[in-house]
Parts: sequence; structure tokens; C-alpha cells
Amino acid sequence: MPRDKLIVALDVDTRDGALALVRELAGQVGFFKVGMELFYGAGSGIVREIIDAGAKVFLDLKLHDIPNTVGRAARVLVRSGASIINVHAAGGSAMMRAARESACEEAGRLGLPMPLVVAVTVLTSIDREAFNRELGFPGEVEDRVKAWALLARESGLDGVVCSPREIGLVRNVCGPDFKIITPGIRPAGAQLGDQRRVMTPGEAVRAGASHIVVGRPVTGAPDRAAAASAVLAEIAEAGLSGGTRWS
Repeated sequence: MPRDKLIVALDVDTRDGALALVRELAGQVGFFKVGMELFYGAGSGIVREIIDAGAKVFLDLKLHDIPNTVGRAARVLVRSGASIINVHAAGGSAMMRAARESACEEAGRLGLPMPLVVAVTVLTSIDREAFNRELGFPGEVEDRVKAWALLARESGLDGVVCSPREIGLVRNVCGPDFKIITPGIRPAGAQLGDQRRVMTPGEAVRAGASHIVVGRPVTGAPDRAAAASAVLAEIAEAGLSGGTRWS
């Protein structure tokens, strides 16, 4: 369903601010993203409060450490009830496998639903100049995204986070069931902010995105409910015109 493809980013640092947005939008939006700002500002309990309000949570903490540390952290995050958790693909296959295996073991031990475990590839704020000159990676951003996506799939992960510009590439090499979560979504006419590799919601869905992440164009709009409805309408239209299989 369209409402489960839209993830609204709760880019605030207080519990009250986050829950106000959730209460306003939970009837329309199926998923909310809890990132570092909110998780560190409000504490881990915010995840459960959002779930109790009737929504699902994408817990976007980008775990990146040695395999043992990431595995232990993944166990803790499973207990939060989040539906999606993530690691950074730059941590390598052993780290990604540790996250997946530990999450599976903890979910089984506690009788909890197994969250999707996905890997972040190249951040949407990174353009080619920064990628080559500052980060020291040769070649094209797309080549690194492809390599990390394949590594994530081989490591047993459910999908990746990548910019909209790499959706088609990842879908082609990783198959129809691999999850692709895309930030960098900007409705037509919206400000780009610090995003560089962007698409509109409809373009991203037609390209094969499983979920799109939208923050400021919804949460910063004068009428947030109307802004969310407009994004959902575009997702629904793109899904129908492109024959998208909702998942």
C-alpha cells in the first residue's frame, strides 16, 4: 500500500516534537524514521512510543563498528520493536553478517518479528567531487553503490539505502525482492537542502524503490497532512502507471 511505502523522517530532537508529528500524520503514514538526532535526544523509548501510536519505525542509526560490537547493538535494537534497522556497508561483510545473524537470534529468542536489516551505501549528500576528492574513492559513485549493494545481498541483508539515482542499478543487479530505501526525495518545486542526488516520489517509485524517505517537504510544510497526502497520491499514481508490486 502507498502508506507503507512512505517513511516520514522525524528530524527533531525532542520526544514531544516527534510525537506531535506522529499524532498528526499516523492516520496517513505507515512508517516514521527515527534517526540519530531524535534517538540521542529523546532516548530509545521513543521507538516504542511511536509503535504504540500505531506506526512502524525505521531506526536509522547506521551501525558501523567491529562485527562483535555491531552484533550486540543489533540485538538491542531488535528489542525496540523497530521494523527496519540499518548498518553501513563500509563495515564489510563480516559486520553485516553479524548484524543480521544477531538480530535473527534475538528476535527468535524473544518471539519478536524479525526486522529488515539493510545497509547504507553512499550518502545522498555526497556528490562525485566529494566522493573522489574528499573521500578518496576512484571512479563513479554508482560503481561503489553497486558493489556495496551486492556485498549486502551476499551478506544476507534484506536491502540497502541508496540515492534515487541508483535505484534502477541496484534493482537490476540485486533482483525484485531486494529492498531499496531511498532518501533524497524531493517533490517537484521543493528545496534541495543538503541533498544532491535526488528524485521526485513518483520517479523513485517508478524506478523500483521499495520505500521512500521524505523529511522537510512534509514536516516543514505549512499543512503537513496535505503535504503527506500529495506525496501519497504521487506514489499511488506511479505504482499504478508503472505496475509496481506493493511490498
